[in-house]
Amino acid sequence: MFSILLVLLIIVSVFMIGLILLQKSEGSGMSGSSASSMLGGMLTGAAAGNFLTRLTAWLAVIFFVLCAALALVSSKSDMAAQQSDLRNEIVTQETADAPISEVPADSATVTE
Repeated sequence: MFSILLVLLIIVSVFMIGLILLQKSEGSGMSGSSASSMLGGMLTGAAAGNFLTRLTAWLAVIFFVLCAALALVSSKSDMAAQQSDLRNEIVTQETADAPISEVPADSATVTE
């Protein structure tokens, strides 16, 4: 599940980068004459800007949803591993802290 979500996130990221580069900026960007010629004159002027802006917004929403889903899936799998590691550590500490058979007081020599 994690791998599928990660691949989807990468694909959405690449598309979003491409759309952001196509949008018109202060320096006219690529959405000017070159974008309309690439799209066959289908989207020109305000229509191209409006379409690219909406598509970028949708891709951004999908990007954030995928990020949240990845974080949730990752935390669930990490939580299980951490609980297992914690359980193993507690067991080893309990066995290490178990009282070792003490030496009887009679056999110990006390000198004062």
